[in-house]
Amino acid sequence: MYAQPETNPAVKKLRKTTKGKGRHFLTAKEGAGMTAAGRKAYNKQTGGNLKAPQPGGGKRRTSYCARSKGQMQMHNINCGKTPKKRICAARRRWKC
Repeated sequence: MYAQPETNPAVKKLRKTTKGKGRHFLTAKEGAGMTAAGRKAYNKQTGGNLKAPQPGGGKRRTSYCARSKGQMQMHNINCGKTPKKRICAARRRWKC
């Protein structure tokens, strides 16, 4: 059997909210994705290195656009018919 990872009660979970003070995610209308505060909190919590979107171009943008296109195909999402979906808003923000 697999051992359950120990949870540290001192580590706060990342608030997954798009409203109110201290929110960590943008609404779909705003372009979806994480806020700067959300990225900072996530990086602090996990030791990660999330960065802001790279709409100007580059390897990260190319990679994100390819991954998100695969997700859209897997879930049969058509941004022409449903442009208010979060994935569609995020792809617009990244200029995919």
